Amino acid sequence: MTVLVACAVILFCMALSVPIAVSIGLGSVYYFLASGKPLMMIPQKMFTTVDNFTLLAVPLFILAGNIMNTGGITKRLFNFARTCVGHITGGLGHVCVLASIIFAGMSGSATADAVGLGSIEIPAMEKEGYDKEFSSAIVLGASTIGPIIPPSIIMVIYAVVAGVSVGALFVAGIIPGLVMGGGLMVGVYIISKKRRYPSYPRATVRQLLTATRDAFPVLLTPIIIIGGIYSGFFTPTEAAMIAVVYAVILGFFYREMTWRALWQILRETSVTVGVIMFIIGITGGFAWWLSLEKIPQLFTTYIYS
Repeated sequence: MTVLVACAVILFCMALSVPIAVSIGLGSVYYFLASGKPLMMIPQKMFTTVDNFTLLAVPLFILAGNIMNTGGITKRLFNFARTCVGHITGGLGHVCVLASIIFAGMSGSATADAVGLGSIEIPAMEKEGYDKEFSSAIVLGASTIGPIIPPSIIMVIYAVVAGVSVGALFVAGIIPGLVMGGGLMVGVYIISKKRRYPSYPRATVRQLLTATRDAFPVLLTPIIIIGGIYSGFFTPTEAAMIAVVYAVILGFFYREMTWRALWQILRETSVTVGVIMFIIGITGGFAWWLSLEKIPQLFTTYIYS
């Protein structure tokens, strides 16, 4: 009965538009009070959940994505993608998808993808005559590739919670991510053909080589991160730290990063990470008392019966 009331408290709070993490926290507080367990266990379980070396990759990948958005990396990535696929019908839509696939291999964050590339792609698409709704839909749809193609922040969190291999999850995400990208490009082509959206002239060999040269350090990023993880040279957490250092180096190398901008990025990242870690900690306590009451086993028995 206590578990049912606790779950009802959570659902009731959600119905009142209370943030999900706070709703779960209130439900957990009720459970501990009603079952006579000390409330001190809640912060203990929260700390135990986030006190994990693998989870350190989450704030680092978020930081790396934010640095890339400020350091001129996304701009060069966009120009490279445009020379590769800009000549196809609906050129900028394909550019958006390809750039998101490459960027996904560097940050693993849908938010960083949408903010960084979207700020470049949406104005460019509107200038070329694309509908604002279509442009926004492509950017948002392509950004969802970020959490699937490794390195993925969501996969890191899931690996910690479920106790599975981060590397194995990363391997499993490559093909689905590429298939998603291919499906989006097919959709872009069909809609662009119907609406007669423009495309760029086919890039010359010289233009392609120039764009590749400018973006070459950027294109090395996913190779370094993913290759290092799969080869066993470093762990996903260490790969996240390498991504941060490499992004900072590129930002100053391209002369588009300042110490003031870096400090602002650190502040913004701290706020984002604080929210994420609070949610993870709260759900850790929630999962603990669900396991204590053997709720997962009850669901398993019900499904198999």
